[in-house]
Amino acid sequence: MRRRRKPPSTVFFIFVVCIGVIVLIPFILFRSSPAQQAKAVTEAFYKHEQEGDFGGSWELFHSQMQEKFSKSDYIQTRNHVFVGHFGVTTFDLKVGKPDLLGTWKMAKESPPLKDVYTIPINQVYKSSFGTFTIEQDIFVAKEEGEWKILWSYQ
Repeated sequence: MRRRRKPPSTVFFIFVVCIGVIVLIPFILFRSSPAQQAKAVTEAFYKHEQEGDFGGSWELFHSQMQEKFSKSDYIQTRNHVFVGHFGVTTFDLKVGKPDLLGTWKMAKESPPLKDVYTIPINQVYKSSFGTFTIEQDIFVAKEEGEWKILWSYQ
């Protein structure tokens, strides 16, 4: 009795599908959710702040925040307050769990933003005046396809 062999095109098709599944599984499993992306930009923002790179952190602000502070004013003020007055060069940081708010406004006169995450942060400074903590909820919204940082001025 002779066995029939599968045509080469079927074997090749099965091989290609298997390779495709093997390649796609990690992308599907490890793809970042919007909440994870919002948290990642928050961590990047505060990493710049920890390193004293206030220009780098300003770049991660939403345009509504950039309208509130010019880049040079933000750099000068952050440096003046934290380095000049408090005598700190860095801080410890804890970033909490993102929570989806839906629609949110930075200030009463600001236009509403959709699909905004709020993320609690906790900064611990060791200064010449002792150790102090800043607890703040920050907000993260997408702008032109990128997650950007906002603070509340309500």
